[in-house]
Amino acid sequence: MRSSNMSNKKVTVNEFAAASKELLGTTEITKAQMKVVSNNYGICVPTAVKYAEKSPAGLSIIPFDDIVDAPIRQVAIPRPIAKPTAPAPEQMPLETAANPVAMTSRTAAVELDATISFIPKVDNSFVPWGNIGDIKKIIKSRLFFPVYLTGMSGNGKTFGIEQTCAMLGREMIRVNFTSETDEDDLFGGFRLVNGETVFQYGPVVEAMKRGAVLLLDEVDLGSNKIMALQSVLEGKGYFIKKRAEWVQPIDGFTVIATANTKGKGSDDGRFIGTNVMNEAFLDRFSVTMYQPYPSEAIEKKILFKAAEGFGIESEALGKFIPNLTMWGDIIRKTFEEGGVDEIVSTRRLVDILKSFSIFQDRGKAIKMAIERFDDETRESFMSLYEKIDAGVGTYPPSGEQGEAEEMEDEPTNDSEYA
Repeated sequence: MRSSNMSNKKVTVNEFAAASKELLGTTEITKAQMKVVSNNYGICVPTAVKYAEKSPAGLSIIPFDDIVDAPIRQVAIPRPIAKPTAPAPEQMPLETAANPVAMTSRTAAVELDATISFIPKVDNSFVPWGNIGDIKKIIKSRLFFPVYLTGMSGNGKTFGIEQTCAMLGREMIRVNFTSETDEDDLFGGFRLVNGETVFQYGPVVEAMKRGAVLLLDEVDLGSNKIMALQSVLEGKGYFIKKRAEWVQPIDGFTVIATANTKGKGSDDGRFIGTNVMNEAFLDRFSVTMYQPYPSEAIEKKILFKAAEGFGIESEALGKFIPNLTMWGDIIRKTFEEGGVDEIVSTRRLVDILKSFSIFQDRGKAIKMAIERFDDETRESFMSLYEKIDAGVGTYPPSGEQGEAEEMEDEPTNDSEYA
């Protein structure tokens, strides 16, 4: 890079636009990108470019003539200034089995090995329902079509996207958002690897380079720093400022975001930490889909599939699953009417089955699943289930069962505690 533009050559707007197009692949650029073009080609930034009209994304639009329709005015693109190059250092592989990469120099970018697959593993317990049919069509089309999927927690939003990608053999890269997630986490930054400082691409860049499905999970937990994703949500490239590198998404790349809110925050306090999101950010999603909890019939299928995976024999289930789905449905309807402040999700019902596969006790499985609720809620939920399933019995409250249970299967060895 040149440190000064005192000796830079003056060029026309057309010439500068051509240089920008060749170097960055676009003529809509930032102030920082103007400097990159200027330094790489040893040319001045024309005044008309400095004060060019802005795009909705805040990028300067270079006002060049249409040289395609006027071949007589073809622009001779200035070539980049030749710089003396030092001998390339010996290639140093990063020997990490979980993350094999190729590192070529101190300023090289670390990329994941192309042989690593991000196609999710197929889960045989998955039951397609709700929005999955539409999401499957979107992913299968390989078109860039960003989706914002919202709904209550534990109803299978993330699991559904993951399994849709698994069924279609599509790579999926998941980013879990927090209030601290920033541009460095998303696009990459400099890392110390084996004593060397290298630039490591972030998950967004990896997804763009692979043409993968980028899953922005719990995106409403993010701060205003996620506005860095604006150009990505437009299907355009991204300029990595720390490397002066333009990254363009390849065919198949798309974005799906999941959230518990519609970007307006959580008024009832159920989803603490969610934020009111920028309208310009939300408007870049092509569609918004709402996912409710499944119907009783669908939920029964989900639970029976889960029970198979947990190795629970059908004889042991009896009416347990129909009773669970009825119990969950009543609680959800009461919640919607404002009768209770808590809810039992589909994920919670699956966890109850998992507990049952371990303890073989319906009452104990349910009691452990609702233990986190306050006393009044816990007692009302347990009482409701006992009315539905009269044979469940009453499981002892916390702290009382420990002394009642024998530990015959676990012989003690005093030497272990010596």
